[in-house]
Amino acid sequence: MKRAYLDNAASTPIRNEVLKVIMNTLKYSLGNPSSVQHSYGREARSILEESRICIAKNIKASPSEIIFTSGGTEANNLVLRSSVLDLGVQHILTSQLEHTSVLQTILDLSIRYKISVDFISINKKGILDFNNMEENLKKNIYKKTLVSLMYANNEIGNLLEVDQVVFLCKKYNAYFHSDTIQGIGNLPINMEQLSCDFATASAHKFYGPKGIGFAFIRHYLLKKMKPFMTGGVQEYGIRSGTENIHGIAGLSEALRLSYCNFTNHIKKIKDLKSYCILELKKIIPNIIFNGLSSHPEKSTPSILNFLYPIKPDHLFYFHLDIMGVAVSKGSSCNRKNHKKSHVIQSITDEYLLKRTMPIRISFGIFNEKKDIDLLVNILQKIRK
Repeated sequence: MKRAYLDNAASTPIRNEVLKVIMNTLKYSLGNPSSVQHSYGREARSILEESRICIAKNIKASPSEIIFTSGGTEANNLVLRSSVLDLGVQHILTSQLEHTSVLQTILDLSIRYKISVDFISINKKGILDFNNMEENLKKNIYKKTLVSLMYANNEIGNLLEVDQVVFLCKKYNAYFHSDTIQGIGNLPINMEQLSCDFATASAHKFYGPKGIGFAFIRHYLLKKMKPFMTGGVQEYGIRSGTENIHGIAGLSEALRLSYCNFTNHIKKIKDLKSYCILELKKIIPNIIFNGLSSHPEKSTPSILNFLYPIKPDHLFYFHLDIMGVAVSKGSSCNRKNHKKSHVIQSITDEYLLKRTMPIRISFGIFNEKKDIDLLVNILQKIRK
């Protein structure tokens, strides 16, 4: 049976080149990178630091600003919790469109440490109201504030108007954390230009291994931060524990390859997205795309989200899978798959939610037009 994997925003297939690096590291790198008394440990340390340098080079950062984690969720937790516990943040400003690893962590911090939390207003396209953002920053001018906003939304693909956010954060002396997990490795992110204080990444979003990621933290803030995990001196004393050397080597190689042939890869994905939009419009004349996902400039090329006109059925995505297509309704980190996406609920009328099913298609470099053709054919069959 023909099959099409169109859920790359959840996790991308690993590249063969990356797999080779991982296997070689597992096989030949025997030492602990903290055991520098012998050559085996020093070799492992060399792989670790060379990977850190490579990653920093590709995002225009300093190697000392890269802290390895188990993935994006831990990286977001590290940034948010350390901001409150070590940097004196008393107020967090975010949006209802953020990933659950951000929203649930903020909720926990608000309960544990009485941190005040506000949400920036959004319209039905998921566009932030910057007047509302400024009003909130002005209202909380005497509180140390952290603004946490996603660079590229993982469900509807909206790209953040970063320049506007940075301007307001600097104007009101607020820290800026951007969840760049859908961005790094898939979009040309340059930390010298981005001007955020914190950013986060996960290797399996750009054709690397699962279970490894990193937090980018400006060096002047890193100096103020205490250990997030205790028991050792790894990762500049911020995150104790023996580093995942083969995962880090795989992450580094995946990121290098992503930016090595970036222009061709991004063009292919943009072409696939444009083709998919045209084909969907043929079978659903009045199709509703969620957020800005169909906009060629204001959304990430890899994500397309729309409402499929069919009676809601929590087995709908399972039926698609049985027929050969893997898509999703939104974030894979929400295990309660029978529930509607909090992002879609935030921007969609209840009337529509009761009559449609949201579908998130996410494209990758290994997809072809035939994958989209298969999806469209299956959607037609299901509707009939």
